[in-house]
Amino acid sequence: MGIETRSSRHASNPAFIQEGLLASQGVPLARIQELPGHLETARLWDGGPVPPLLCARLAREWETVLGYTTRIRALKHERRALLRATDDPAIAQVRQLNQLMGIGIDSAWLYVMEFFAWRQFRNRRQVGGLAGLTDTHYQSGDLQHEQGISKAGNRWVRALAINTAWAWLRFQPQSALARWYQQRFGAGNSRMRKIGIVALARKLLIAFWRYLETGIIPEGAMLRA
Repeated sequence: MGIETRSSRHASNPAFIQEGLLASQGVPLARIQELPGHLETARLWDGGPVPPLLCARLAREWETVLGYTTRIRALKHERRALLRATDDPAIAQVRQLNQLMGIGIDSAWLYVMEFFAWRQFRNRRQVGGLAGLTDTHYQSGDLQHEQGISKAGNRWVRALAINTAWAWLRFQPQSALARWYQQRFGAGNSRMRKIGIVALARKLLIAFWRYLETGIIPEGAMLRA
């Protein structure tokens, strides 16, 4: 569905690298935050101490984690300042989208900055197409069938839209779109529910576009107080 696989995300994540290195030596780690002190008392599967070279590599990876953490905190602080004090139209869209229950500030920011703020959509098909959520139809002679979504658009927005669709069912259960999903796919098997969630993601993106363009709240959706 265009979402990064778990293995591809973990392969470049220093925290998961550290957990993997320890797990390969039979050393359990409940929380990554415990790593620095844990290395002093940790024992391998055979009862021996963690080798010095492995400790050195883990220390380097830990410095990388701390560096990323510091950058993320700085970016979030900068974002909060912009949301409080800036009249930029894109920032206004972030505030507007964040008013919908089920849309967090990080999700609203990504939707606007990666998708809605820089492109003037003319119709709903353009919205789905840019996210790679449009159907692809195959026809050869008398043979016709659907091949699923195109996956040709912004993969970050596509992944976010699918995650948002699951959250929408939880936070907006009385909305028209959530009821539509439950009626058509809620009683189906796992495959049908996954197909339905992609369709819901496309409908939500279109609803968000209309909401930002016209101010019309998706039918039945709740706003934050």
